[in-house]
Amino acid sequence: MSPAAVTGFLKARMSREGYFGLHLTLGALLLIVATWLFGMIAEGVNTGEPLTQFDVRFSGWLYNHHQQFLIKTMLVITHLHSMAAATVLTIGFAFYLFTRRHRYWLVTLLLAVFGGMFLNVVLKNIFHRARPLVADPILTFSSYGFPSGHTMVATCLYGVAGAFAIWKFRRWPARTSAVAIASLMVLLVGFSRIYLGAHYLSDVLGAILEGLAWLALCLTATHTTWKVRSRYRS
Repeated sequence: MSPAAVTGFLKARMSREGYFGLHLTLGALLLIVATWLFGMIAEGVNTGEPLTQFDVRFSGWLYNHHQQFLIKTMLVITHLHSMAAATVLTIGFAFYLFTRRHRYWLVTLLLAVFGGMFLNVVLKNIFHRARPLVADPILTFSSYGFPSGHTMVATCLYGVAGAFAIWKFRRWPARTSAVAIASLMVLLVGFSRIYLGAHYLSDVLGAILEGLAWLALCLTATHTTWKVRSRYRS
């Protein structure tokens, strides 16, 4: 391939126009990087590398420094992001998108959240990782721990909300604030799961990366479809 052809190819990938331009490039990069990092964490979980040893030490440190106020706060956060609560939040957001006729955003939301829930169950049953063992657990579970379902769903839900805000708002302060709030909510949900002894740190990090990869796939697929359909309609 000639240098001119390579330059043209790269310019096309960075272009905001067309349906194989910048959005597809960024989506593909996020998908590849997030999947690669998830694979690294998953390998560490399977082989018992130093990451899992740090998991145990970090969870033990948090358990030994529990504060009742923080326990109650984390319980509120984690219960507000259970599968049932996340479903209610998603349906409410979906209703808003439906009434505003944002069809592709509606499809993206439903695919990201509910598809993500299914994907998380599949991965839990692939890795079979036990949850943290503590003497006096705050919460008890019968399912596997890796990756965290609460965190994964929060990543998808707030990820779509953040992406929608970037598309909806034109001013960068509003966009930045929306993304910061969405990121903070994901981190709070993830920390609540570790603090309450429901998951190890790597469970939460893996869930965030799993959610980002799945989110990138959903956003890229629906955006590309929208671009293609718009071009054929014009």
